[in-house]
Amino acid sequence: MQLTIQLPDIYFVDYQKENIAQKIKLFTALMMYRSEQISVGAACEIANVDRYTFIEECKKYKIPEINYTIDEIQNELNQYHNLAK
Repeated sequence: MQLTIQLPDIYFVDYQKENIAQKIKLFTALMMYRSEQISVGAACEIANVDRYTFIEECKKYKIPEINYTIDEIQNELNQYHNLAK
């Protein structure tokens, strides 16, 4: 999908158009990932970065790169515990 956005030039005097587009894609991916709308793989694809770069960006903006609930962690621990029996 291609999306066209009109942005006032005054706010982007120090940026090249390619850099602005990359930042918008990255921030979109970060926010969609943070709100659990997409997976980390999809976020990397949208942002056009590798997983390691995306994880670093998550750290920079204090976005947890693993979004497990307490119940999910407990279920996984129970599964491993049952396998060990």
